[in-house]
Amino acid sequence: MKAQDLRDRARATLAREAGVLVKPHGQRIRVALAFPNTYHIGMSNLGFQTVYRLFNEMDDVVCERVFLPPRQELHDQRAAGLKLLTIESQTPVKAFDVFALSVSFEWDYPNVLTLLRLAGMPIYAAERQAGRDPLVVLGGAVTFVNPEPLALFADVIAAGEGEELVPTLVQRIREATGRESLLQALGQDRGFYVPSAWTPDYAADGTLRGMIGDPARGGAAPVKKAAVRTTDLLDPPHTQIFTPDTEFGSRFLIEVVRGCANLCRFCWAGYNYLPVRPFDTGRILSLAEAARPLAHKVGLVSIALCDHPDIELILERLAAMGYSISPASLRLDDLNESIVRRLVTSGERGVTIAPEAGSDRLRRVINKTFTNEEILDKANLLFANGVENLKLYFMIGLPTETDEDLVAMRDLTAQLRGIMLHHGRTRGRVGRIVASVNPLIPKPGTAYQWLPMEDPAITDKKAKRLKKLVADLDNVYFTVKSERHSYYQALMSLGDRRVAPAIDMVERNGGNWREAVEATGVDADFYIFRDRSQDTYLPWDVIDGGMKQSFFRNEFDKAMRAEWTLPPKRQQENARLLPVIS
Repeated sequence: MKAQDLRDRARATLAREAGVLVKPHGQRIRVALAFPNTYHIGMSNLGFQTVYRLFNEMDDVVCERVFLPPRQELHDQRAAGLKLLTIESQTPVKAFDVFALSVSFEWDYPNVLTLLRLAGMPIYAAERQAGRDPLVVLGGAVTFVNPEPLALFADVIAAGEGEELVPTLVQRIREATGRESLLQALGQDRGFYVPSAWTPDYAADGTLRGMIGDPARGGAAPVKKAAVRTTDLLDPPHTQIFTPDTEFGSRFLIEVVRGCANLCRFCWAGYNYLPVRPFDTGRILSLAEAARPLAHKVGLVSIALCDHPDIELILERLAAMGYSISPASLRLDDLNESIVRRLVTSGERGVTIAPEAGSDRLRRVINKTFTNEEILDKANLLFANGVENLKLYFMIGLPTETDEDLVAMRDLTAQLRGIMLHHGRTRGRVGRIVASVNPLIPKPGTAYQWLPMEDPAITDKKAKRLKKLVADLDNVYFTVKSERHSYYQALMSLGDRRVAPAIDMVERNGGNWREAVEATGVDADFYIFRDRSQDTYLPWDVIDGGMKQSFFRNEFDKAMRAEWTLPPKRQQENARLLPVIS
């Protein structure tokens, strides 16, 4: 492989794109924006595309994209010693002022290090030099969960929503007289965490007693998550660049509403994107209309689609534009016949719902506030109005789960199948049910953050039991995620800075997590299987997400009693229950 090959591939990629933003560098602040996975995956990420647009909307900034090369290309590029180039201008990343990485998934953590090494930069922040290396900024969904496993690799962690963070970052860069003054200034701003300005204080038993910040270096406490107060004046995040080389192809993605008031106890996104904020209906529709020549499908992105007060109007107008409408997972308690018919009329034949558990009792434990009777009623509504296929999300390893709950999962699925067959035979065409089952990983910033993960041996037995239970259900397909896969995902989710060497090692050894953990002496079980209920401080507490620990404690206690916390009645009660962005 030669450098010219990399440039030719980048130009070929550009030739297939519509909506790309190309600007001359000149005297502009230069940002290389990376997604630590392949182009195919990264260009499907709405947050990544939104940050790209936010940077480039500022006249004195030029932002260009970088992705992890595909496996064979990565091998060839490493063998040839070629550095990472941006797509837009084929400029080496190391020539930029900022190297920003949008990190959404734990499994991409080693890829962060791959990109740093490909760029020719030290992977540890302490080894970089101002004037020689770009400022490394990590953002994305990881900052809402637990940034500590990546803390030693980042100069700055941007915690929160891009609409607030991007303008502040750029303004501080404009004002800074050097790297040191920049970090000190950012550390005073909401949403910016400077890891080098914080020192962990560990107890003798290895637990974390706290984080000690140095204000003179940007370690001002507390680090509060940045979030927009209102979405009224914002463009909704939407597809900026269309390309056939991605999962969604010609689909126009747009965020309709941010946040979810349902407060499921396992869901980090539900808690961390509060309060509920719908985007302006007029802007949603005008952006969709402008994108219509490039897209025939629209994907409506949200945690709770029907929390938008104008959702039926939005669906009606999108259908009138000729769009086929594809929603994210639908919350059952908001579905009605009008919404279902509009989706089916637009061409949608499959719907995703998330019962999570098979029994009403276990659903009360996790605060899914609907019953099996309601699920079956809504399934009848879906299939009667033309939906053919159903995707289900379930979880195993939930607190207080018993074998009866697994049987209940099978029974609920069988009943859903019966409804599907009844309506499918009437139409002369039977669809299918696809169920995805994931082991619970207790997530930071949720009511379950103190729980140990279930022993993989127990989860494995449950998975085998469940597969046997559903084996005789035709037109039903169950996929159960590996408990070993979840084990290392949990390590990255629940760990602190001491797991960084394992991430470094796994990036260098080709992905062998078992070997990396053993070689670096990381006690994975300490993070994954330990009850944290007596810990005074948790690694992710360094960033204040807005929810009080007393609230999470109360929710955990209610979970153990199998009690619901009913969601607030939309906006007026939202203010009473949910955090205030101040």
